[in-house]
Amino acid sequence: MSRALKLEFAPLVTPVKGVLVLFCEEGLKFGSAAIRAIKPTGDLVTRAAAADRFKGKNGSALDIVAPLGLEASRLVVVGVGKARELKAKDFVKLGGIVMGKIPAAAGDATIIVDLPGGALKPDRIADLALGVQLRAYTFDRYKTKRKEAEERPAQVKVTIAVAGVAAVEKAFAARRAVADGVVIARDLVNEPANVLYPEEFARRTGNLKRLGVLVDVLDVKEMKKLGMNALLGVGLGSQHESRTVIMRWNGGKRSVAPVAFIGKGVCFDTGGISIKPAAGMEDMKGDMAGAACVVGLMHALAARKAKVNAVGAIGIVENMPDGRAQRPGDIVTTMSGQTIEIINTDAEGRLVLSDVLHYVNKHFKPKFMIDLATLTGAIIVALGQEYAGLFANDDKLAQRLMKVGNEVGERVWRMPLGPEYDKMIDSKFADMKNTGGRYGGAITAAQLLQRFVDKTPWAHLDIAGTGMGSPQTEINRSWASGFGVRLLDRLVGEYYEK
Repeated sequence: MSRALKLEFAPLVTPVKGVLVLFCEEGLKFGSAAIRAIKPTGDLVTRAAAADRFKGKNGSALDIVAPLGLEASRLVVVGVGKARELKAKDFVKLGGIVMGKIPAAAGDATIIVDLPGGALKPDRIADLALGVQLRAYTFDRYKTKRKEAEERPAQVKVTIAVAGVAAVEKAFAARRAVADGVVIARDLVNEPANVLYPEEFARRTGNLKRLGVLVDVLDVKEMKKLGMNALLGVGLGSQHESRTVIMRWNGGKRSVAPVAFIGKGVCFDTGGISIKPAAGMEDMKGDMAGAACVVGLMHALAARKAKVNAVGAIGIVENMPDGRAQRPGDIVTTMSGQTIEIINTDAEGRLVLSDVLHYVNKHFKPKFMIDLATLTGAIIVALGQEYAGLFANDDKLAQRLMKVGNEVGERVWRMPLGPEYDKMIDSKFADMKNTGGRYGGAITAAQLLQRFVDKTPWAHLDIAGTGMGSPQTEINRSWASGFGVRLLDRLVGEYYEK
């Protein structure tokens, strides 16, 4: 859930109450509307800036409480550095910074978007508003008591004052859809596993039907009939039945092949019989961040009426130890007919994805497939939490993902694939084994997935370091980041819509 935020746009006016936010370039240079807004304060801003050594550098802020001459309760001046050098992602970041400077107790705030160089383009203002909405997110639905200092009004109203309201509202419409998709993904990842188990996760995807998304849920009986034994094997030890959900948005021409996104949805991962250590296991409620991203992305595409045919598919399971759970040494036959020897039941995500990848490839023959999964701790060892690992069998798709990742600030780093690594998952008893040993763990996991995509262009995003518990940023203060929604929406919008 987002912090109770009402975001709207209005003509350039000076507010009479609440928080007033202005922007300035380096050297304390204001636009004409901002100058008019602070004129009643005399030289207050100049003196406060000198006292605080505030010069207007990008991302810096000057906070003045109860400014003399204004009815506003607080005046916040945010520096942008040199505005002409800012890119779209910089404005998203600035929006987050601004929202972070609006106290939780504030009932109203007005942001005057005005700089010395003249009116900003509607798209850049819309980017700033996107940052505001993303930063406003909180997940506190299970808190029943608050300290007095944490009390907040039922709703914070943020008015963004601009020149050309209609043009900005038009530009923001698509970004609002994407922001809502990110919020959906964050909510799903933040939910505890006793609330969000496979059947409930599948039920929630039904909300997409209101936007025109076709949603089909495959139950255990249907998956058994299809031969999805790798996915089903993961969930054998759980009291909750596994599900596969297929979501379709048909916004393009009927004859055009869809783009496809596949998500790992392990609602809780104990490791199964190969059980994890107790320390930190609570974080395994987020082992479905890949699936959450796919649901958020499908919402974004449908809500903004993207001109593309898209398939979203998620395999949803719970990996628990039980008398019925699969064991190390077991061999499962996947939907593709290939067999996998289970070496470690904690290497379960690749089992889930193997069947869903094959299902999507066989039934929809997509232009490409991109899967997202909190798949390996090894990718965090390799890349930390700043980049997601990118594995691909197609150079063009990989290059596009890296480009749009840099544009939106959800960065990916390409990792190698190769026959040398493939040998590491060869099995004595089956076609492959589900782990390749200690070394190159993220790579051998990707090598296994590659065996289920045939010649279809494919990319695998290992988001173990970026999808949950990732570093907090100017646009996210939540444990769940919603990583991947903005990245993949930009990929579709830039390259695949017609």
